[in-house]
Amino acid sequence: MTLLLDTHVWLWMLAAPERIRPDLLAELGDPATRLLLSAASSWEIAVKYASGRLDLPEPPESYVPSRMQRSGVSGLAVQHAHAVRVASLEPHHRDPFDRLLIAQAQLEAMAIVTVDPAFDADEVQVVRATT
Repeated sequence: MTLLLDTHVWLWMLAAPERIRPDLLAELGDPATRLLLSAASSWEIAVKYASGRLDLPEPPESYVPSRMQRSGVSGLAVQHAHAVRVASLEPHHRDPFDRLLIAQAQLEAMAIVTVDPAFDADEVQVVRATT
């Protein structure tokens, strides 16, 4: 199974795994589960870090790649098809980072792991990170 991680879920995996429901945490740690982090999430982390809204132990340019490697998460590049797919999404979700994740999940036929209820309004498979 391949899962696209919402930004906050990946950050929780690293710093607060207790926030993720135990059965899902086990699945995320299963080598048979392929975990992806979108380049859009790296962009979101960088923007929030630069604005002072996200505290990290080191700058994103070193934090993100080193933690991706440690957590066994692969990167998902943003393709032009992903970016333009955003235009066809209903305006349920206004967050540009999340809209891009939705487009990627739709085009790549994968589920998104999130706690954000706004994803429910879009045509995308959602795996709830919490109960």
